[in-house]
Amino acid sequence: MIYWDIFWAFFISNLLGYGGGPSTIPLVQNEVVNRYEWMTIREFGDLLAIANVLPGPIATKMGGFIGYQVGGIPGMLIALAATILPSAIAVIILFKFVNLFKDSPHVKLLTGSVQPVIAILLGVLAYQFFITAFETSGMVHLLILTAAGWLLLYKIKIHPALIILCALGYGGIFLS
Repeated sequence: MIYWDIFWAFFISNLLGYGGGPSTIPLVQNEVVNRYEWMTIREFGDLLAIANVLPGPIATKMGGFIGYQVGGIPGMLIALAATILPSAIAVIILFKFVNLFKDSPHVKLLTGSVQPVIAILLGVLAYQFFITAFETSGMVHLLILTAAGWLLLYKIKIHPALIILCALGYGGIFLS
């Protein structure tokens, strides 16, 4: 039964996640944290941070890790298949219709309408991460990490992946 749950969680998330990685993150988070309770919001946030640092599509990295954590190697393979299948099916079926409807005003309206929804979902996810960070780390650590992240990213222009690694190191040293 756990393998079916793994498949369904990632298949639905990636089927409904219009536009790729950023739009699927809140959907995966809902399935993994809220529905099946395989992870806490903090664990999911840590996984998201690490997955952002590594190269490649974020959805497959998260699916592979969570699938392995929940169901071992078969769970990892099932989660990866469920992550990839919606896109593969859509490409195969819709490939013939791309040229027919690409200039349609209805398609353009749909695409434009979905973007604010994705932004709101990501905003809710960021708010949940903020609340979790505040509750577990406290205001002092949160302000230190926020100020240091802003300074390193915008003033010194360090790559975001290095900032995430530094924040992970800070958390490992001061928040363990």
